[in-house]
Amino acid sequence: MRNNMTENTEKKQKVVTRFAPSPTGFMHVGNVRTALYAWLLARKYNGTFILRIEDTDKKREVEGSLEHILKSLKWLGIEWDEGPDIGGPNAPYIQSQRLDIYKKYANNLIEKGLAYADDTTEEELDVFRKKAEEDKIAFLFRDHRPENPPTWDGSQSLRFKVPKLKRYTWTDAVWGELSAGPEALDDFILIKSDGYPTYNFAHIIDDILMGVTHVMRGQEFIASTPKYLSVYEALGMTPPIYATTPPIMGEGGNKKLGKRDGAKDVLEYVKEGYLPETMMNFLALLGWNPGGEKEVFTKDDLISLFSLEKMQRSGAQFGDDKLDWLNKEHMKMMSEDVRNAEIHKWLLKNPEISKFEKLNDEKLMPKIYPIIFDHISKWSDIDTMVGAGELSYYFQSPQLDKEKLVWKDGNITDTVKHLKWVIDTLQNAPENNFSSPDAIKSLIFDYATENGRGQVLWPTRFALSGKEKSPDPFTLIYILGKEESTARLANAVKTLS
Repeated sequence: MRNNMTENTEKKQKVVTRFAPSPTGFMHVGNVRTALYAWLLARKYNGTFILRIEDTDKKREVEGSLEHILKSLKWLGIEWDEGPDIGGPNAPYIQSQRLDIYKKYANNLIEKGLAYADDTTEEELDVFRKKAEEDKIAFLFRDHRPENPPTWDGSQSLRFKVPKLKRYTWTDAVWGELSAGPEALDDFILIKSDGYPTYNFAHIIDDILMGVTHVMRGQEFIASTPKYLSVYEALGMTPPIYATTPPIMGEGGNKKLGKRDGAKDVLEYVKEGYLPETMMNFLALLGWNPGGEKEVFTKDDLISLFSLEKMQRSGAQFGDDKLDWLNKEHMKMMSEDVRNAEIHKWLLKNPEISKFEKLNDEKLMPKIYPIIFDHISKWSDIDTMVGAGELSYYFQSPQLDKEKLVWKDGNITDTVKHLKWVIDTLQNAPENNFSSPDAIKSLIFDYATENGRGQVLWPTRFALSGKEKSPDPFTLIYILGKEESTARLANAVKTLS
């Protein structure tokens, strides 16, 4: 029953959602998931999604954060209908540029007798707090409300005057009916002495003026909801529908994932080679599930299926393994040409590989791309392969360790004999025997079985790659081609001689 009212409301009125981050540093997955859910809901109902920047805490603001926010959202594929960079009917969309608007509504509350100037010093506040602590009661400023406050001239803080101590009950689209009593109400600050509004006041005014119908938010805001509702009531306005998202838990599931607990900058995932489609899919499933076994969703799928009714209450587990798996699934959905082009682009960025002329060999590279793709789940895994020496042997003849060319209980004489046999077989085989690894296997496998597979196949593979771990020799011969393969095998014979 918790969402029937919400779903009906969505159908009757235009849905307007917003994402309102503070420019205080990088964007982590928790921030972006809130934006994603708000965006999906707006797109599901052909509504409006607003990007608003809440920059009223100037002490915590980090230079470049606004640009970072825009870049992060755009990479993920979240576009906004109104915002600081594109404008809109409710501009400006940066709170520090809306100070006159907040003062207007502050004065409205003063006229109603619901706001007053507060010239209490920090020293006096400390005394009040210590007294509450000694009495073992919660500190509430309303218990120290001045009888004759000064006229507010902007140099003092402005506090909200709770009009009535009462119990508030509201319906959360995810949690259902919630309530809190007078203990949650207090005379909180509306506008600070520096002239900037607090979050508790500014976001309410902005949501009202921008027509926001649904607010996605974390569980930490539930406790403050009665304060918000009291302000809406004081202004004679209807509050939006709240949808409280579940927390994202770190590895192990014991603690909420945050910046201090290893949550990464969203743009780090770009550097690591994750697809934006993957991140959208992955984040959507961290607290929401449409039901069924399917886990791989496109953007259009998510928009079509998204519903507040399917959001969960319990914490969602963040896991890199799941992210990697999901990324590989989305990579599989790419066309082969696009995928190969991306692999090639990543190879070109790596100085250990980009130096090889063979990187542009139109016969060689189409054979290598599938091998690389089989061993990666994100593009940066290519760098890992390069670092482990798993790709260089495709582009240059390896340096060979004489001792490693000989299989376990084998000897040099037999190893040379086997390598020469493989060379002769390859040189005399018609071209159609090099059309696939299986065709090459048909040339060699019977001989290897008769003479000991390890005795034949190990030195053949090691001669071609110079590595103890590499693709099988048939695949290597197929990729390298007859001429290069026989040359490397001949070099191995020379090394053993």
